[in-house]
Amino acid sequence: MLARREHSRHELSTKLWAHARKIGAADPDGSGEDTDWQRAIDTLLDELEAQRYLSDARFAESRVHTRAAGQGQARIRQELARHGVELPDDLAQTLRSTELDRARALWQRRFGTPAQDVREQARQMRFLAARGFSGDVIRRVLHDPAGDEDPGKP
Repeated sequence: MLARREHSRHELSTKLWAHARKIGAADPDGSGEDTDWQRAIDTLLDELEAQRYLSDARFAESRVHTRAAGQGQARIRQELARHGVELPDDLAQTLRSTELDRARALWQRRFGTPAQDVREQARQMRFLAARGFSGDVIRRVLHDPAGDEDPGKP
């Protein structure tokens, strides 16, 4: 599993636990208590982390690199949380500083021309919002899609 892509500790633990249940090794009597298997999985994950085969920081960096072009910070943060990983401060700062440019590039790829009516503008706003961009960034992209306006102006 680790050879294909980075995994978070939580994600790999879930997959190993599911595999143990599938082969009937974990919780064979259905009692819900199987601390031996949980300890074994935790020990294995500790060893993988000690040998640097498993790293939540590397997972977060990989996921941010993969998702940044098409998603905003909120969506990326939400995805990482599903995998039991917090967005590191340095990556959050990088995402925040590039958010407007990434939203503009995505808008340009998807739409390319400003909305001609309110209905189309709402559709474009929903598109960007669904990808995790903030309301402020969305308004700025739709107000000035080319980024020509002076950034110092409100």
